[in-house]
Amino acid sequence: MELKREHQLAVSRKRIGRLLRKQGLYTKGKRRKYKKQATDRCANPNLIKQNFHANKPNQIWFGDISYVPTQEGMLYCSVFIDCCTRKCVGFAIREHLRDSLVIDSLEVALHREKPKNGLLIHTDQGSQYTGHRFYEYSRIHHFPHSQSRKGNPYDNAVMESFFKSFKREILPNKQFQTKAQAKLDIIDYLESYYNYKRVHSSLNYLTPYEFEVSNEFS
Repeated sequence: MELKREHQLAVSRKRIGRLLRKQGLYTKGKRRKYKKQATDRCANPNLIKQNFHANKPNQIWFGDISYVPTQEGMLYCSVFIDCCTRKCVGFAIREHLRDSLVIDSLEVALHREKPKNGLLIHTDQGSQYTGHRFYEYSRIHHFPHSQSRKGNPYDNAVMESFFKSFKREILPNKQFQTKAQAKLDIIDYLESYYNYKRVHSSLNYLTPYEFEVSNEFS
């Protein structure tokens, strides 16, 4: 009797299912419970504490990312700025926001500047900087990583100021027509203009290059 009853119930469910599908209706399933997974984030304490001064180059670098819109889509620019000289020590321009964007720009900076041990790098808590790959990269290259408090742009004011000037001085009134044109203009701005021609009030109105040469840092 029990088997016969279960068979009848199964047949009834199938019939009900067919009738619902004909009307475009579906039964509401039981809510599945999901366990909250631990995120792959490696946030670090803020070691700068809004002290934006360094006695020599390659003691503190600040990093951040900004976007550049074009009519062909978005470009993303990762930049690292030296705290002492305000020089752009490295950058990368890509069509994505993956963590390789910031790692590529940092590799350029490390190759150019060849800093000694003890370099401190400060960024915000963007996922590119809190992910496992950047954590491992900082560990392998032996630099401590400082990060802004969550939602506090003043903790990375050097980069906020840089990108404010960057957008005002390089972005046209209208979007760039092509990504290739935007890349050329960004490279020219960072390589030729910003480091060698743009004066900074924080450097007694010298360019990063002039400030570095005039102080003869050893």
